[in-house]
Amino acid sequence: MSNERKILELKDKKEKAHLGGGQKSIEKQHQKGKLTARERIDLLLDKGSFEELDMFRTTTHSDFGLADKQIFGDGIITGYGSIDGRLVFVYSFDFTVFGGSLSQVVAEKVVKIQEMAAKNGAPIIGINDSGGARIQEGVDSLAGYTSIFLNNVLYSGVIPQISAVVGPAAGGAVYSPALTDFIFMARNTSFMFLTGPKIVKAVTHEDITADELGGADVHSTKSGITHFTFDDEQSLFQGIRQLMKYLPNNNMEEPAIVPNDDPADRVEEDLNYIVPEHPNKPYDMKGIILNVLDEGKFLEIQEQYAPNIIIGFGDLSGRAVGVVANQPKVLAGVLDSNASTKAARFIRFCDAFNIPIITFEDVPGFMPGTVQEFNGIIRHGAKMLYAYAEATVPKLTVITRKAYGGAFCVMNSKHLRGDMVYAWPTAEIAVMGPEGASEIIYAKEIKSSENPDDKLQEKISEYREKFANPYVAANKGMIDEVIEPKITRYKLIKALEMLRNKRDENPPKKHGNIPL
Repeated sequence: MSNERKILELKDKKEKAHLGGGQKSIEKQHQKGKLTARERIDLLLDKGSFEELDMFRTTTHSDFGLADKQIFGDGIITGYGSIDGRLVFVYSFDFTVFGGSLSQVVAEKVVKIQEMAAKNGAPIIGINDSGGARIQEGVDSLAGYTSIFLNNVLYSGVIPQISAVVGPAAGGAVYSPALTDFIFMARNTSFMFLTGPKIVKAVTHEDITADELGGADVHSTKSGITHFTFDDEQSLFQGIRQLMKYLPNNNMEEPAIVPNDDPADRVEEDLNYIVPEHPNKPYDMKGIILNVLDEGKFLEIQEQYAPNIIIGFGDLSGRAVGVVANQPKVLAGVLDSNASTKAARFIRFCDAFNIPIITFEDVPGFMPGTVQEFNGIIRHGAKMLYAYAEATVPKLTVITRKAYGGAFCVMNSKHLRGDMVYAWPTAEIAVMGPEGASEIIYAKEIKSSENPDDKLQEKISEYREKFANPYVAANKGMIDEVIEPKITRYKLIKALEMLRNKRDENPPKKHGNIPL
């Protein structure tokens, strides 16, 4: 065969590989409102940057007619490319080939890309659109899943791992995304569940649709499994590109510093008046966050799940930071089980990848009641405590108003190795709120009074005047500085500059035992 014919043969094979399951299957994919595996990669990566690997691999099994269904790629596309010029590795399940089912070959392709990403210290992005394990291959497909799960765990905290779920992810297919750092889902086309609607009906007799059981909105509001939810795939992949701006390539690097024109000494007069004078009146903590961060940009994570706490990324003087903040306008910013777990995992991610943590605190305590106690709020709250205590990155706290009881301890207090703890003049730092404290401390005096209600109010005012302020804590060194709210941005930036070469270590150990 001449060289020219060999080249033509190569081109012909590549054309077949690019068609995946064929034109009809591609059209069906589009009719469902879904993009193809290759279209998704094109949207995600810089134009023309994708380099494909293992294009010509096919199934090695011959049972159940598989010998007659040799399709190049075998249901997944793998390779590497760039996002804003940065190296990333990617794999994209091809639903047009065997429903994107996972075979031994598919698993080997994913494992190869995972290992390449780890060796090169680069993020990996998995695009999931799969019917699950390829039944025809039996236990080989299950072994393949397990190999992928192992790498997810081994490389956790080593390289950023991101999952896009843009189709079904059922059974074993859900656990690789669940082990990664961030999950993106699209409404109407994305589904995640261990057992589908038919099995649910057979076992529990519940009638439920795929969307009601494991759709994007379910996982963004009820389960908290997904971190970002979008209306379509185009905006989803732009969302991944946006997230990447805040992440380093690996755990040995820091996020890139991207200078901007927002002055470090920018003063925000509005912050002096954002906290209401009445201590029980709510306000929006996001107003503070947006005023402090560069250019008012904040990428919120899990916005619809446990909204009484806020987590997300932003920049301070061009340096990426992770933000954890109580939200007074939702449940008064109280900490409950879901909020604690949500914050704890985010704190640990930031610490793993050298991203400083900024905490904005206004918390009346932990949520009381049998529901929370029976749900294990002690254990869940301890996760957040563990995460802050373990973290060695620069940790800054700003107490805007309430910092009561155990919740004060948990929210990156000085004794959890908080590097700098600032308080606004409106801060109230105490074991509990003035009302509860007065009822306990002055119980006898109030009871013996001619007018107990008036006496209680008198004692509340007295307690608030004496303790519900930042100066007692500042006097004891638990607050580093009481600052005027309008200069909060400047103070945080100066502190980050001071902490640039911070070194903090934990005792040598294999790993801790976080209260899961």
